[in-house]
Amino acid sequence: PRPGPDLSTPQARSGPQALSLPESRLWTTMLLLGTCLLYCARVLMPICVVTMSSRFDWDKKQSGIVLSSFFWGYCLTQIVGGHLSDRIGGEKVLLLSASAWGSITAITPLLISSSSAHLTLMTFTRFLMGLLQGVYFPALASLLSQKVQESERALTYSTVGTGSQFGTLVMGAAGSLLLDWYGWESVFYLTGLLTLLWVYCMCKFILPQKEIIVSLHDLAKGLSLSSKPTKVPWRKIFRKPPVWAVIVAQLCAASTFFTLLSWLPTFFSETFPDSKGWIFNVIPWLVAIPFSLFAGFLSDQCVSQGCKPITARKFMQVIGSGVSSLFALGIGYSTSFCQAVAFASASIGLQTFNHSGISVNIQDLAPSCAGLLFGVANTGGALLGVICVYLAGHLIENTGSWVSVFNLVAIVNTVGLCTFLIFGKAHRMDLDPAYTDL
Repeated sequence: PRPGPDLSTPQARSGPQALSLPESRLWTTMLLLGTCLLYCARVLMPICVVTMSSRFDWDKKQSGIVLSSFFWGYCLTQIVGGHLSDRIGGEKVLLLSASAWGSITAITPLLISSSSAHLTLMTFTRFLMGLLQGVYFPALASLLSQKVQESERALTYSTVGTGSQFGTLVMGAAGSLLLDWYGWESVFYLTGLLTLLWVYCMCKFILPQKEIIVSLHDLAKGLSLSSKPTKVPWRKIFRKPPVWAVIVAQLCAASTFFTLLSWLPTFFSETFPDSKGWIFNVIPWLVAIPFSLFAGFLSDQCVSQGCKPITARKFMQVIGSGVSSLFALGIGYSTSFCQAVAFASASIGLQTFNHSGISVNIQDLAPSCAGLLFGVANTGGALLGVICVYLAGHLIENTGSWVSVFNLVAIVNTVGLCTFLIFGKAHRMDLDPAYTDL
């Protein structure tokens, strides 16, 4: 298939450029694989940390430092990555960051074996991974807002988003086998090399060479806030209640997802000590994949049949934040392992409806700067996620009850949902004729 349209000109970036059906399928498939590899690289450390802790004599506190270092880096580049993607093109930012994180992942075992400062080097490399991967989803939002029509955004974004579940499953299965058979180093080598292979395929078959090459001048120009070729009414945009409504809803949804992701394994291990770990670590993610695809299909069908986009977005969000919270509450009151797994699977699966709600709504509001807006929202979500994860642990210690954790999830989700239902809109807000530079 021929490559997609050039998005580097002001004319091209003034609105979405429709892809043909073969182009759309190819881009969606490749971005799905990219998201899968992103999560493979992200979750490989939790899989390897026990083995590495034993090998390098790390205690729980030191292991925690290594694991948390990723998220601190992840918080720092969301906004910059989104802004840069809006300026020079999300596809270029994706390839640059993937090249860097793939290389770092592949050489990590060599770096660790070449020095005695294992903890310091591992913490630094994971921090760099967070910095580099922090640009991915803002760049993806910017890219899809330019390449995908409004009536197709939900399904496309949901399909690409399932890469996170696929990546978690692949690393949970293949990574565990590699760890047992060949050691922790093999997990890093394979993930890094596969990522670099993905970058090569993107450069070889998807993008022409002129769209791949990014000079230092282009990067500096992209990061500049004062020389943008097409002005955007930043101050007016950030004064709009619908913009803040989607930001609040996004950060609430992201933080509750991080909370469940962090504490569910511990909940199952402590509440049902005789249960098999692979069941509760795999089944919810398997359920989430068809849920996400169905949500995208349903949302796009609603819009195609004449439903207002904002109505479809809010309906998706009611399910993604509202109904999923009811199942999250049910986890704490479960009386059997099977019941708890069913509630957890339903809660995590229904949360994928957020991809067709608030995640797409950001692209509705401001396609020309969707990357930066998504970066703002995702940064808030990551920071609030750190707070919620810590607060959940504090609640468990003080109350001795897991119900308080799931109550926290429901409360935060309710705040985000109500804000979006009251103030959410879906019409463009980046077309105001009174342009103002940031």
